[in-house]
Amino acid sequence: MLIPGKPVPELEVDMLGADSWRLANAAAENFTLLLFYRGLHCPICQQQLEELNGKIGRFDELGVKVFALSMDGADRANKTFEEWDIRNVPLGYGLTREKAEEWGLYISEGFQENEPEVFSEPGTFLVRPNGELYAAYYQNVPFARPGLDDLANGLDFIIDKNYPARGTLTGASS
Repeated sequence: MLIPGKPVPELEVDMLGADSWRLANAAAENFTLLLFYRGLHCPICQQQLEELNGKIGRFDELGVKVFALSMDGADRANKTFEEWDIRNVPLGYGLTREKAEEWGLYISEGFQENEPEVFSEPGTFLVRPNGELYAAYYQNVPFARPGLDDLANGLDFIIDKNYPARGTLTGASS
């Protein structure tokens, strides 16, 4: 389990239209928002990333760099980019199962024809520029994800009030 206020695991993935990307080099002013999505086969992921596509400017205004990541390989990631309306969303691919598990993501076995053999379930993470976790949202199913407007409004409040990460005592003994 990742703990707010503690460093997140290193993360490096390939990006469409660029070389590999490292979280440590994200250069976000306030936060990096990582949206781990299930992959090309997921219509709810498509809805979420297409909504995000229209809200990238709002996150930019807040000093938040956004990245969408999946375990899909290059072919599926390219097809995602071509078929979905996500031209503004930086898309990472090739996340390994080991790295997904290190981030605490739930791992599923595909059972439908269009699903990959193994893929990660959704997760949303806010990471401070110093590499510390601010917030984590995990799903073991494709639905019930944090709303993007809620995230943006929350980030506006967090930044304005210098609101601290919560849950930082998890795992600490008294």
